[in-house]
Amino acid sequence: MKNNFCIAVLPGDGIGPEVMQQAYKILNILKDKCLLNLQFMEYDIGGIAIDKYGVALPQKTLLGCQKSDAILLGSIGGPKWQSLPDKQQPERSALLPLRKHFNLFVNIRPSILHPELKNLSPLHSRITRFGFEILCIRELTSGIYFGNSGNNLNQELQEYAFDTEIYYKFEIERIAHFAFKTAQKRKKKIVSVDKANVLQSSKLWRRTVEEVSKNYPDVELSHLYIDNAVMQIIKHPNTFDIILCSNLFGDILSDACGMLTGSIGMLASASLNENNFGLYEPAGGSAPDIQDKNLANPIAQILSIALMLRYSMNLHELSDAIYSSVNTALKQGYRTFDITDNTDYISTDQMGDIISKLFIKEV
Repeated sequence: MKNNFCIAVLPGDGIGPEVMQQAYKILNILKDKCLLNLQFMEYDIGGIAIDKYGVALPQKTLLGCQKSDAILLGSIGGPKWQSLPDKQQPERSALLPLRKHFNLFVNIRPSILHPELKNLSPLHSRITRFGFEILCIRELTSGIYFGNSGNNLNQELQEYAFDTEIYYKFEIERIAHFAFKTAQKRKKKIVSVDKANVLQSSKLWRRTVEEVSKNYPDVELSHLYIDNAVMQIIKHPNTFDIILCSNLFGDILSDACGMLTGSIGMLASASLNENNFGLYEPAGGSAPDIQDKNLANPIAQILSIALMLRYSMNLHELSDAIYSSVNTALKQGYRTFDITDNTDYISTDQMGDIISKLFIKEV
């Protein structure tokens, strides 16, 4: 089994560099104690790259990512760059091109309600007492974010704007196959979300997912319209396992599922291509309001490493060990600012140290 990996590390903006420092603690344990031959190469991306090079995704960064086995990303963007034209915004001019360049068509977002954090969920206790673990699988490189768009803002005429949703059948087929193969390793249950009663793209989505499902007779498939899906997730989150979504609907539902866990600071995500090359990042933003205050929750960034170990490196036991270390830290009562309802919390650095020490014991 391969144990020689090069990782492109992109700390980014806001709290990105702070939480990435905690990720380095785990990476160094993997290198020194687990004897993985890891090489880390750090590059600029997002707002900090705009300040240095005039572009959010410099050629040096892109080339560095191409030479790596996986990308570990922090967070990008912030109010400093919000006045830039739309196409120059850090998120639009760095993240979307990165996904498209590496054909990262699969986005995986696990949303887990930890028993110790049930009180932070906005849901009633009669719902959270069942717990839930939802895996949102989102198509990431097509749909409305990549279709034709435009506007006419001439105020002398009737103003208009448009965005076009387009899906090719093969794009739906490949994300559906990934979802069904993943379901076979879990509870063998998928809910596919669309708006097939209105949208032509959703009609194709539903028909194609149905066709793909015939290759996986052991997996139960059901469908929900997007509006009903939101209601059912809020009402009965424990009845869901895998949710399969288009780009737009997955963007909405993955955040909704995440918020039900109590804090987006707990949520990691993975974006993969057909070769399991992946970009791994926290689901939250750059949080400039708490930048440099040692308050950010590093758990999502650390769990991004767990996803990287699982999907790009096929090192499942080490991935499980990171999850176990995080769970133990929570069971022992350690909390950062965002996951406590009182003043008793620890810093970003302290949480990174605690999880690292627990991880050393696990491995």
